[in-house]
Amino acid sequence: MSPSRPELVAEGYHVSRRPRWAELATTADHKELGQVLICSALGFLFVAAVELVLMRLQLLVPENTFLSPVGFNRMLSLYGATSIFLFALPFALGFFYYVAPLQIGARGTALPRLGQTGVALYIAGATVLYATFLFTPSEAGINPLAPLSETAFLSNNGVDAWAVGTGLATLGFVFLAINLVSTLRMMRAPGMAWRRLPVFAWAATVSSWLLIVIGPILLAALTMLMIDRNYEGIFFADGSGGAPLLWQHLSWIFFTGTYMLLLIFAFGTIAEIVATFSRKPLFNRNVVMASLATVAVLGTLAWMQNMLTAPIGIGWQYFAMLMSLALLVPFGLILFNLIATLVGGTLRTRAPVLFAIGAISMISIGLAAELEQSLVAAAWHLHNTTAATAATHFALIGAAVLGGFAALYYWFPKMTGKTLGESLGRISFWTILAGLLIGFLPLFFAGDDQGQVVDAYNYFDSADVTAYNVISSIGVLILFVGILLTILNAIFSRTNGPAAGHDPWAGDTLEWFTLSPPEPHNFDVLPDVRSPRPLRDIREAIGHRTRREQAAARESQPVR
Repeated sequence: MSPSRPELVAEGYHVSRRPRWAELATTADHKELGQVLICSALGFLFVAAVELVLMRLQLLVPENTFLSPVGFNRMLSLYGATSIFLFALPFALGFFYYVAPLQIGARGTALPRLGQTGVALYIAGATVLYATFLFTPSEAGINPLAPLSETAFLSNNGVDAWAVGTGLATLGFVFLAINLVSTLRMMRAPGMAWRRLPVFAWAATVSSWLLIVIGPILLAALTMLMIDRNYEGIFFADGSGGAPLLWQHLSWIFFTGTYMLLLIFAFGTIAEIVATFSRKPLFNRNVVMASLATVAVLGTLAWMQNMLTAPIGIGWQYFAMLMSLALLVPFGLILFNLIATLVGGTLRTRAPVLFAIGAISMISIGLAAELEQSLVAAAWHLHNTTAATAATHFALIGAAVLGGFAALYYWFPKMTGKTLGESLGRISFWTILAGLLIGFLPLFFAGDDQGQVVDAYNYFDSADVTAYNVISSIGVLILFVGILLTILNAIFSRTNGPAAGHDPWAGDTLEWFTLSPPEPHNFDVLPDVRSPRPLRDIREAIGHRTRREQAAARESQPVR
């Protein structure tokens, strides 16, 4: 018999807790870090939307002086970095980092401190980028093309700060991706084979591997740019043995891969939502999962689609075109299966479904326009026009904003135990949809018909694009209001929203098997997974047991 030990009773004693900011600064819990990424990304979405509005106000009328040429270039540079590095990527990774470990039945992540370091690097990168307001922000545009971004043309430190800020954030994202890959590989629940993985967790796997590939490529390019600018390097110096096109290749591999990652995130989210709200399994989920992996490979191989007007060989141009055209197959299969899931189901049109359907529609418009511009002959006319800008914004706003908001409305009850306001969510959706259509459809006409140049701070009245730009600026203001409504909805609902319960949508994946919000250890008991819909199996087992108990109780009653 073990010796008796004194029992320590803590009941009645006050246990002081550290401030919330201190807990978030030191936690390695994937759920807390995922919320940090999501909340930070929403804040930077607001900042990016303000920057876009300011640029559109400059383009509201011809020869406007609202912003100076230098001020416009600085705003454009910060807008690009904020949209991609501070909003879109961390928003997608935040949901992956929060939800995917829960979906596979993991009690945590495999490398929690690595994930913690990744989030810290992202915050450090954001700090460096916006600290440039203390001296000089970058003036090199969304993609600081070398050698035009070297000291011979831009002698201030803005490009250096841009490179350091985006480099720190990218390194943090790579760390998060390594942790996700390790977790999804090693910590799946018993019976959670790859073929039974939820589609969103599979999207997290594909996206993480993609980021592990493309992230170091950008880090290498940024390192070479810094050496060129500060240590007399010649990596991108024309006439000195360097290769000016090398930066374009390396940077466009990263940006094109990021484009594909955001689409994969959006499709993974939409697949979960349409299956849940149509009350039927995803139509041919194996095809959807294979298509997501194919998009990651073929889409990244099409990086030279962005360089069809650069002095590259005609063979490489047609290679990029063929890779872009080949994407028709996986994208078509994904869209077909998502629509087939919606058809015939008992669809409940709540806010997550509205945002999911809106994301499908806007992504389709953007991809159709991108297909047009992937043709070599068309690209020679449309590249570097506002038509290219419109296509990119339709696809990426459809994926990152509409798809991301679908994820927010869907998983917000799991994260907080509260439901986002439904009425305000519907108003936000229709406002965003109207703003996106009004704001960017005119840019197709301005680019296709009049050849308006992209990223120029001014235009002349004789160019016949004034009406297009006025309508576009009004649409962007509407888009800003719609985005702001959802951000305010999330802030208000965090404490004042209606209680959601642990499984408000009657989902079929394991994140709904936990409490809302989940405990630090995620699961008290891990189920034995036997199908891609484990929570449905648990409900059926409980139903069978309840019916057997009721039948046994009836049989045990005495006969009168």
